[in-house]
Amino acid sequence: MQRRAFLASSVTAAASIPLAAKLAGAASTLPQDTLAGTPSIKRKGNIKHSVSAWCFNMSVDDLCKNASAMGITGVDLLSEKDWETPKKYGMICALANGPTTISDGMNRLENHDRVVKECERMLALAAKAGVPNLMLFSGNRKGMTDSEGLKNCAIGLKRVMPIAQKHGVTILMELLNSRVDHHDYMCDRTPWGVELVKQVGSDRFRMLYDIYHMQIMEGDVIRTIRDNQQYIGHYHTAGNPGRNEIDATQELNYLAICETLKAIEFKGFLAQEFMPRRDPMTSLREAIDICDV
Repeated sequence: MQRRAFLASSVTAAASIPLAAKLAGAASTLPQDTLAGTPSIKRKGNIKHSVSAWCFNMSVDDLCKNASAMGITGVDLLSEKDWETPKKYGMICALANGPTTISDGMNRLENHDRVVKECERMLALAAKAGVPNLMLFSGNRKGMTDSEGLKNCAIGLKRVMPIAQKHGVTILMELLNSRVDHHDYMCDRTPWGVELVKQVGSDRFRMLYDIYHMQIMEGDVIRTIRDNQQYIGHYHTAGNPGRNEIDATQELNYLAICETLKAIEFKGFLAQEFMPRRDPMTSLREAIDICDV
């Protein structure tokens, strides 16, 4: 074996030992019929677990049935027609889709009237359905400067905040990478998002910190979480590189990240949003085991 290949394989093997041991220990205690929907696994309660519906290629009903059995209590990124489905399994829609898209969002003044009108309708329904969070995106730059986009987003969001406050629903804006997955997206760095939260100045507006996306853009995940915890209301996961399972084959240490969330006493949801390369429910169960600190 060449020296470089030997060193790489040795490092990978060493890094996987603690994680593999955690997975083996957790798997040995799981009921055989976990994926059938019962019995539910009792989780530690330090992390509120959710799962994004879009990446698991099954109906919302089937996802909820399986996820509930794993001790997951939330489902992310559901449209209105599916908000009630998680309730059948003792879960909630932890984050609802809102009236913007990734490419066309709050950085365009011409979108504000429509978004505000839709938020008046959707936030009332979300509150009734017990949905705690609704997503609004910044939109793409399309030649706009970041400073102008920040100003425009703040203008629009300040119009939404009285509605969100009235109904007790928090607006989240997601930090996404603009290098690999969402080219030209504006809200692509933590400092920009934090400044927007400060300018909006409401406890009903926070950032959704997507760990996968911000690893691509910035790295230094744990320090960023510690330093900006008051501006972040929700987290998403995925492995990097590849956006796949959060296991020992990728560079992020989710066990350490979740220990940090536990240490800062984060009260929001952590949602799994990876694209599984194998049986999706086995991968999801293992991801929750890793993150349940």
